[in-house]
Amino acid sequence: MEEALGELGDYIATSLEHDVVGHTVALGELTIGARRDHITRVLKFLRDDPSCQFKLLIDICGVDHPERVNRFDVVYHLLSLHHNQRVRVKIEVVDETPVPSATEVFSSANWYEREVWDMFGVTFAGHPDLRRILTDYGFEGHPLRKDFPLSGFVEVRYSNELKRVVYEPVKLVQDFRSFDFLSPWEGARYILPGDEKAGETGEQG
Repeated sequence: MEEALGELGDYIATSLEHDVVGHTVALGELTIGARRDHITRVLKFLRDDPSCQFKLLIDICGVDHPERVNRFDVVYHLLSLHHNQRVRVKIEVVDETPVPSATEVFSSANWYEREVWDMFGVTFAGHPDLRRILTDYGFEGHPLRKDFPLSGFVEVRYSNELKRVVYEPVKLVQDFRSFDFLSPWEGARYILPGDEKAGETGEQG
């Protein structure tokens, strides 16, 4: 299986040598690295080429790498029913740099791209209706960015008591806690909750 995926990756990379930057096979999955500006050309080839026929766009998602210059990955998941194969296409995106919309290649890209924009703030040039899809229309920020604050925002919910939609501050379900990840049997140099008596008798290490 991995050998066949490797051959397919070589074929795609050779056919799109100016559009693809590399490919890998890991855990039985083929991943193609593509250039941002050429993503629609790559997707059209994968859809139409007889050796590929990836005619179904399953999903588009984002990944945030705040330490990188090209901060975001936009990842496309495609399925070929004819060959019973899947392929993942990844592009790297600089913050606030538009990505060509894939809606002309796959109509299903419409809502997927809206979700990526809503959650990560990656814009898609040529999208017919790029607006929020999961958060409220007046929401500020993009919740899946790793630097998105966990407090200071409002949420929208339906109140059974008031019988209407209400806006109220976001509440965390638990307080922030700092974990040292030390095993209580290896190296803890403080009194653990519930071990106060053991500490008094000298049993605490």
